[in-house]
Amino acid sequence: MWNARRVARLVLVCLCAIPAAHAAQPANYPDRPIRLVIGSAPGSGPDIISRALSERLWRAWNQRVVVDARPGVAGVLSAEIVSRSPPDGYTWMMLTSQLFVASEVYPDLKFNLDKDFASITLIGTVPFVLVVHPDVPAKSIRELIELAKKTQLRYGSAGAGASEHLSGFMFTRLAGIDMLHVPYKAITQAIGDTMAKEVHLTYAVLPAVLPMIQSGRVRPLGVTTPKRSTLLPDVPAIGEVVPGYQMFGWYSLVAPTGTSSAILDKVNAESVKAIKEPELTQQLKTLGVEVAAGSRSELDAFRREERKRIGELVKALGGVDLK
Repeated sequence: MWNARRVARLVLVCLCAIPAAHAAQPANYPDRPIRLVIGSAPGSGPDIISRALSERLWRAWNQRVVVDARPGVAGVLSAEIVSRSPPDGYTWMMLTSQLFVASEVYPDLKFNLDKDFASITLIGTVPFVLVVHPDVPAKSIRELIELAKKTQLRYGSAGAGASEHLSGFMFTRLAGIDMLHVPYKAITQAIGDTMAKEVHLTYAVLPAVLPMIQSGRVRPLGVTTPKRSTLLPDVPAIGEVVPGYQMFGWYSLVAPTGTSSAILDKVNAESVKAIKEPELTQQLKTLGVEVAAGSRSELDAFRREERKRIGELVKALGGVDLK
């Protein structure tokens, strides 16, 4: 026997199912521009890669993917913005390794890196490069270490707690030297001040600093990955001189947790397709990026591995001095 209460419950269930069914089949998605938030400045690695990807997605969807640069505090500001954004598929974030470092050294973040962001795809991995101003007398990692023992050297990074900061911090610890850390709001500023001799050296992802290396405005001394980069075959890995040293950066796409699986699947499929296009793959390779586009679950696993790796690294170094 149907009574008013049972009918009301049935109506409520049906009403709740309507948006769920709509979300599960985003046939019209996207029907307006999408915002892709990055935690670094224009001209940085994430910016270059985001714009290259957004161009391909615009061709596929006829909708703009607008790159919104929000540099500062090692990507923390961008993550705060995205974590508070509606999970409707129209806000994405370029998640990079620097946020994983920041999450280890900054207390009381306003977001949870593990719970507030849904994986879309890993884009690729990339080395950092230690570069110096051409007037710095050191021509090799060994000479730089000897110079640092005699002179107070200054190195720049994209901010306290950024991956570049950790790269330099780990280098000084393992090499047994001391250098003054100079944090900037963005890596492009650190590179600029290296070229202007305001700091002696900096660490930067290869895409951001490669044009300056090619033009001779900075000189590379070492890459942070275990193996040499094919783009810089004559530049040694720092680990060849400093045993145990290695760092690498990476780029990935995420969205606010709560975004429907159907939308995330659609973005993943189109993004992976774009990244694996021969033209974009080659463009990424010329920037030093090793393409690694894959499934959402693969990025989930990668994020867990990186959380553990970076956490253990920071702990082994005794914490990172944020001054």
